[in-house]
Amino acid sequence: MKSLWEKTAKRPDFKALDGDKKTDVLIIGGGMAGVLCAAELKNRGVDYILLEAEKIGMGITRNTTAKITSQHGLIYDKLITKFGVEKAKKYLETGEWAVKKYKELCTQIDCDFEEKTSFVYSLKDKAAIEKEIRALEKLGFNAVFKEQTPLPFKIAGAVGFRNQAQFNPLKFLYSISKGLNIYENTRVKELAGNTAYTDRGKIIAEKIIVATHFPFINKHGSYFIKMYQHRSYVLGLKNAENLDGMYVDENLKGLSFRNYGDLLLLGGGSHRTGKQGGSYNELRREALKYYPKSEEEYHFATQDCMTLDGIPYIGQYSKSTQNLYTATGFNKWGMTSSMVAATLLADLITDKENHYGEVFSPSRNIFTPGLLVNGFEAVSGMIMPTTRRCPHLGCGLKWNKQERSFDCPCHGSRFSEEGKLIDNPATGDLKK
Repeated sequence: MKSLWEKTAKRPDFKALDGDKKTDVLIIGGGMAGVLCAAELKNRGVDYILLEAEKIGMGITRNTTAKITSQHGLIYDKLITKFGVEKAKKYLETGEWAVKKYKELCTQIDCDFEEKTSFVYSLKDKAAIEKEIRALEKLGFNAVFKEQTPLPFKIAGAVGFRNQAQFNPLKFLYSISKGLNIYENTRVKELAGNTAYTDRGKIIAEKIIVATHFPFINKHGSYFIKMYQHRSYVLGLKNAENLDGMYVDENLKGLSFRNYGDLLLLGGGSHRTGKQGGSYNELRREALKYYPKSEEEYHFATQDCMTLDGIPYIGQYSKSTQNLYTATGFNKWGMTSSMVAATLLADLITDKENHYGEVFSPSRNIFTPGLLVNGFEAVSGMIMPTTRRCPHLGCGLKWNKQERSFDCPCHGSRFSEEGKLIDNPATGDLKK
């Protein structure tokens, strides 16, 4: 089923690459991060080309819940504990800057932009909410504490960020893509040095940005061990309450809420890709429980790259790849992270100093408890007996009966029942 955003936005068409080209910067991937990078480079007068394997916005961007916020779960107490106040404050400042940047751009774009207060709530753990409030006070941020909300159940407490926002992501993306140097239906098969090879020609670039959701080059950066992917689901409900705000449970397995027009977007059912977990049916049970008079108008699912420490990887692809960059691991908060990535990568490419770069460096320390979990999952997937194996790194695929797909529990690649690639980091279909 098409997502809500696909049904409500008119998609532009860009031609496919036809022959060899040269450019200063090549961007691979036409989601929100890649298109924002292209727009920022164009504004700075940098020569660039963006390649998209299929159609822009038709990957993860079309299935986002499109919350524009610097509130990324209960993250700030954790960041202060792990990295200190200074680094946590920089992370908050970049998020707040991204929200304001969207506000500026959306004054000239018809994309159903609305300012809202964003809330993270807890069903039982009031202490966790209060701890986050205290952490934000240390960062000089004035958050809101709530015990009463319009949610259809009681909560222990919620922390709110004022002046956040929501919008229609494809209306926004399609508007900013106008006039950009984009080639669709052009999949990069291989990168060799500064040359990208496609089935429609090759592109030689001085610098390359990999904005493909999950980086596909395995020999650099170790992304296959320092990230994993998470699936979650969304229902678009009619005849459900208008909550006048954005809400998300501090528990990854909890529910999220936001309105769009006369619809309530109910999200949840989150689980690691390739593992047993939530589904549309789980959400439908919740909808029936809390909104028994509602009607399902839409359902769609998304997939998010999760990092080991909760901070995206934005910057140089690895220490050994001087002119190769990436933006990935947005941890379910792709809208603000994409905006941060566009400016940070443009600064790196144009040799402009950026004081926030070290926060997001892909080469930062990855030795966390999550590394052991990722390693265990990868080994388990590789030794799992199965007739279907992922072409990415050979992990055994699991059948997802809810979505009728073959899913990789190691790194999150997904394939249709016929073996066609749905989600990366794999770069091709299953072999027959």
